[in-house]
Amino acid sequence: MLTLRPSTDADIPAITAIYAHHVLHGTGTFETTAPTEAEMAARRADVLAKGLPYLVADNDGRVLGFAYCQWFKPRPAYRFSAEDSIYLDPDAGGQRIGNKLLTELCKQAEAAGIRKLIAVIGDSDNVRSIGVHRAVGFRHVGTIESCGWKFGRWLDIVLMERSIGEGSRTAPEAPAK
Repeated sequence: MLTLRPSTDADIPAITAIYAHHVLHGTGTFETTAPTEAEMAARRADVLAKGLPYLVADNDGRVLGFAYCQWFKPRPAYRFSAEDSIYLDPDAGGQRIGNKLLTELCKQAEAAGIRKLIAVIGDSDNVRSIGVHRAVGFRHVGTIESCGWKFGRWLDIVLMERSIGEGSRTAPEAPAK
């Protein structure tokens, strides 16, 4: 049975393997060298230290995907905006796991004080990621053409956004971490 839960240290090998597949074979990330487990653990620790969610989709002990958000930019004025990241095991497509993970990430990001989630989607041909974000309420706000070079070709990035919680309707009550 599929469970969405906070990631643990024990999930790092699966998270690293899933991400490595996307680095080496996909255009959703513009990284070209797969990070080590130690690097992925450090990245996860950084997200958690900021009080932000880092989730996995677990099917009877097998991690089928992960999602997290990280501050959009490091400057203090951006502290209520976060960029989401979501990656699935290549065998997990077509099960709506991405929709479920992203929906839960939105809920947990709101609980952490985030008001705006921003998707920076690698490759304008990445219809699955664009579709998942659209299905969860994100809207297209722009495309930056030919800003990445991977696999011998230029790639765009697609920018999407979703307000969560109060969004920009009210001033934040307490600063996000």
